[in-house]
Amino acid sequence: MTPFDPHHRRVCLQCLGVAALSTLLPIPDAVAADLGRLPPLMLAGEYHPDFPADRARVSEKYDGVRGYWDGQRLRTRGGNPIAAPPWFTAGWPSHALDGELWAGRGRFAEAVSTVRQQLPDDTAWAALRYMVFDLPSHRGGFVERYADLQAVVRALGQPWVQAVEQARAPGTDGLAALLERTVAGGGEGLMLQLDSALYVPGRSKEIVKLKPFQDAEARVVAHVPGQGRLAGSTGALWVEWSGGEAGKAQRFKLGSGLSDADRRAPPAVGAWVTFRFRGLTAQGVPRFASYLRPAEAPVP
Repeated sequence: MTPFDPHHRRVCLQCLGVAALSTLLPIPDAVAADLGRLPPLMLAGEYHPDFPADRARVSEKYDGVRGYWDGQRLRTRGGNPIAAPPWFTAGWPSHALDGELWAGRGRFAEAVSTVRQQLPDDTAWAALRYMVFDLPSHRGGFVERYADLQAVVRALGQPWVQAVEQARAPGTDGLAALLERTVAGGGEGLMLQLDSALYVPGRSKEIVKLKPFQDAEARVVAHVPGQGRLAGSTGALWVEWSGGEAGKAQRFKLGSGLSDADRRAPPAVGAWVTFRFRGLTAQGVPRFASYLRPAEAPVP
């Protein structure tokens, strides 16, 4: 049994030059045309000591812009279309790809600037790589998906499209050492996914992120005026975060991490921002919260 109809199968195999992708499903036209919908993304949870790393693969967590290829065009995590130049996506398959538009370690702002442009800059896009880490419409477990993902990327033969390197996850001590090396080299952290995990949209317990800090999104509800050296600019952001116990909303000030430029032109009230923190206080407020960057509205 094959999920392809004959037309889709013929087109896909001709454009990719591979013969073993029968577990991939093309994107239905009605879904692909609805560019306002949130992409059906699989979202990672936070690593915890009980996660069975001995049955998982590990990769670097790339600090870029999530890019979902819906079979026709790239979209952000929030469902917004990405104005990539035609050459960047030329020949890409009719089935979905999930990955990160990445400019390199420590260059998140450059990736965001490039992706947000409505008129794509070829020079800026030439500095991006599409780091593909999954095949959303594949019916198999992660190990099977990864094998076919590598075949898709090889057949494309485009140097800016790369399969994220996956390795067998080491034990606890090995993971700690790998995380330390990755972060010391400018990386953001690690991703772990169970070998058997299916690609299921929504928050999953079978894929987790491991970083030296936690991060989350909050909505700006007010600006706190600065004092002293910061007089005339924004001293902090009042933000609301819905990640408290049982989904209870928490409001707190976010001042650490704001640059002088951020304080002069802060994120607007109603905008979303990403912040980092280290655990929660007894009251459920993020501990040592620090502003990281602007964000799209979080995906449930």
